[in-house]
Amino acid sequence: MVYAIVRAGGRQEKVSVGDFVTLDRVAVGAGSTIELPALLLVDGDKVTSEADALSKVTVTAEVIENLRGPKIVIQKFKNKTGYKKRQGFRSELTKVKVTSIA
Repeated sequence: MVYAIVRAGGRQEKVSVGDFVTLDRVAVGAGSTIELPALLLVDGDKVTSEADALSKVTVTAEVIENLRGPKIVIQKFKNKTGYKKRQGFRSELTKVKVTSIA
């Protein structure tokens, strides 16, 4: 089984061909392709982690859609002071499908 650890949006993700991964928003439209930088490549028993060998590895992914994450409600409250604050947040995300690891 071939899989790679890639850097994607400030995190590291384990991907193989055909996987769907949700990343932080990438500024491209649906249907276009992006390349993700590989940090580690595992091909059966062979593990590649050297920088010069990984520069030849390309992980290609196709952008499926741009979407927004779930609503996160932030509430702050201090008793007996009349202080309360409510704030919401939704993260901007991109869903991609890994098409090849070469």
